[in-house]
Amino acid sequence: MARMDDPERLPFMKMHGLGNDFVVIDRRQGGTPLSASLVAAIADRHRGVGFDQLAVIEPAADADARLVFYNADGSPSATCGNATRCIARHLIDQTGRRELTLLTERGRLLARDAGDGLTSVNMGPPILDWQGVPLAREVDLDRLPIAGEPVATGMGNPHCTFFVADAEAVDLVTFGPEHEHHPLFPERTNVQVAHLAGPDRIRMRVWERGAGLTLASGSSSCAVAVAAARRELTGRAVTILLDGGELQIDWRADGVWMTGPTAHVFDGVFTAPFLARAE
Repeated sequence: MARMDDPERLPFMKMHGLGNDFVVIDRRQGGTPLSASLVAAIADRHRGVGFDQLAVIEPAADADARLVFYNADGSPSATCGNATRCIARHLIDQTGRRELTLLTERGRLLARDAGDGLTSVNMGPPILDWQGVPLAREVDLDRLPIAGEPVATGMGNPHCTFFVADAEAVDLVTFGPEHEHHPLFPERTNVQVAHLAGPDRIRMRVWERGAGLTLASGSSSCAVAVAAARRELTGRAVTILLDGGELQIDWRADGVWMTGPTAHVFDGVFTAPFLARAE
């Protein structure tokens, strides 16, 4: 594989968590920062590789690595739960350790090998104040002044959760972008529709800001679990049923723990002509 500091070629890994897919670039040995135009070019599923989010692994003096995330439209994202789990699994396998710490804009996140090929990450405590989400003004986070009375939750990025009769009946391609850009969310928002599928089981579908309809979302799963517990619909430990599979979410005193499978699909190298055109 080409070296990261080779100006002519750029190596990458393709990973996914329950179909929520990522391009991961390891910059721990150095390399040129990525531009928004290059990120968007890589995200093109016809002319690039395609992803829901792109993650960059960087060195960190006080953690095992620092993670930086981008959406498919090239915009930055403070957090990405499934990508964090995927990278944690990669580093656990690489180092042979069972526990490590990852630094993100969300803060220091603890990751663990959960056994049976599963990986757990503590995504930190939810943000439950209107300025931290953030919202445009002070409102009741548990019942926003929006049709359907959704719940607002911050997980390092903003979330808007609608509890509906049937999540699968909602046209998210229309519903998602309408609410992603709602004026109450100055930084846009991730949008979830969810319904109870059984005791402590939630069926959820998601529209991610800057990415669109995705098969799964780790931070959205955490936000939905927190919202359901706040509404007293479930306990704090729940199973989230996504289009791509299941995640276990446990809102504990030390934060929201997320556990599920990951996949490292392939490694590749972007060529010099692609990189030149993308820039």
